[in-house]
Amino acid sequence: MNILLIRPKPHKDTIGLQNLMICEPLELEYIASNIRTHGHKSIIIDMILEKRELTYFIKKYHPQAVGITGYIAHVNVIKKYAEEIKAYDPAIQVLVGGVHAEVNPEDFESEHIDYIIRANGLKTITEILDRLEQKKPAEDLPCVYSRYGSKPLKETRFPYAFPDRRKVDRYRSKYYYMFHRNCSLIKTSFGCPYQCAFCFCRQITDGNYFTRDLEDIIAELKTIKETEIYIVDDDFLVNKTRILKFCQLLKQNHIKKRYLIYGRADFIAENEDVIRTFKKAGLRAVIVGLESCDSKELNDYHKMTQVAVNEKAVGILKKYDVECYGTFITGIDWKKEDFKALERWIKKLGIVFVNLQPLTPLRGTELYERYRKDFIIREDEYEKWDLAHLVVKPTYLSVRKYYFYTMMLYYQIMVNPKSALYMIKKYGMKDTLKLSFGAFKVNIQYLQKLIGR
Repeated sequence: MNILLIRPKPHKDTIGLQNLMICEPLELEYIASNIRTHGHKSIIIDMILEKRELTYFIKKYHPQAVGITGYIAHVNVIKKYAEEIKAYDPAIQVLVGGVHAEVNPEDFESEHIDYIIRANGLKTITEILDRLEQKKPAEDLPCVYSRYGSKPLKETRFPYAFPDRRKVDRYRSKYYYMFHRNCSLIKTSFGCPYQCAFCFCRQITDGNYFTRDLEDIIAELKTIKETEIYIVDDDFLVNKTRILKFCQLLKQNHIKKRYLIYGRADFIAENEDVIRTFKKAGLRAVIVGLESCDSKELNDYHKMTQVAVNEKAVGILKKYDVECYGTFITGIDWKKEDFKALERWIKKLGIVFVNLQPLTPLRGTELYERYRKDFIIREDEYEKWDLAHLVVKPTYLSVRKYYFYTMMLYYQIMVNPKSALYMIKKYGMKDTLKLSFGAFKVNIQYLQKLIGR
C-alpha cells in the first residue's frame, strides 16, 4: 500500500517550542523503514516545515492510507486533518498513533479516523496495512483501539529495523535543537525506572523500562552522517556500567560525535567519573529535570532527591564544560517570592538555559485527579495542554500575574548582557541571534496570554 506519513503542525494557540527546536520525526522514520519490509511504500510530510496545506499533498500523492502521529497538544489538529482527508476522498484510511493515543486513545474518537493505534505501534501499523491490502478487516487487531476492547500488553523489546532517515532528506538542514544544528535523533531505551508524580513517561510503557543492546546502538550510529546526536531516551543516565560500556564502544569503533541527553541530577551527583568519561567520548549537554529549588517540592513530586544534590550535579556539569539545560516546574501555589527565590538560585548556580513549565497534571499521571476540579482550561482544548499554558487555577496569584512572573523569570535568566556574552562567546553570534529570535516569538505568545488574548 501507499501511505502518507504526517507530522502535524502545532495549533496556533500552542506555545511554540518549535521556535527553539525542530527535531526530525523519528517515529515516522521508524514506520517508513519497518513497513517497507512488508512491501508498503511511504512518504513523510513534515507540516511544521511545509508551507502548503495538507490537501495539496493528498492530491499530489494519492495515498491509500494516511498515518498521523502527535502529542496531546495535536489532538484537535489531527482530527481536523482527518476531516480534510475524508472530505477529499472517503476511501483513504486514516490511522492515528503516538504516545497520547497509547495512553488516552479515546481522545481521538472521530468519524473521520479509522484506526487508533494504542500499543506496539510499529508492529500494529504494519498489521493494519497488511490486512487492508488483503481487503480484510483490521478493527479486531488487539492493539487497535476499541471502546469496548481490553487494554493490550505492550512490548518490552524492540526488534525493529533502523529508522529510514533518507525520507526527510529535503528537511534535514532545518532540524536542530537549540545550538545543536543538523541534529539527528536516536532512542536507546524505553520508559523510565523512576516514579515522578507529574511524569507521563511511565504511562506510555505501562511502567516498564527496557533498553536496546549497545552493539545495536553502535551499528545505528555508524549509519548516521550527522555529528550532533540527540539521545531522546526519557533518561539516558540510568545504569553506570551501561554508559561506561557505551563510551568504550564509541572509542573502539572510532565514532566521533557530540551528544545531547536527558539525565537525572542524582545520577550526575553520584557519578562524576561517568560524566568525565562521557565528556571525552563526546557529551556536550544534558537536559536535567531540576524541577525546584525547594526540597519539600521535590519530595512532593516524588523526585527522590534534594536541592543539595541538584547543586552538586550542576557543579559537576560546569566542571567538565557540559551544558546544563535546566527544566523547572513552577508551582500552582507560588507567590512572587517563589519566582524570585528560583531566580536567585539559578543565578547562583550559573545556569543560562532554562525551561519553565507550570505544573500540568496530564491525564494518566498521579496528579490528574488531585487538580482536576481546579482546571481553568477545558480538557478538549488540547492545544493548550502544551506544558507552557497555565491549566490549573493558581492559589495566590491571578493568571495574568502568574504569566508575568514567568516571563520576567525567563528575562532575568536568559535575556541579560552576561548571558548574551556567554552565548556569543561559546556558540557564536549567528546561532545566538537565531536562538534569540526564536525566544522572541515565544515571548510574543506569552505576552498575548498576559493581555488576555
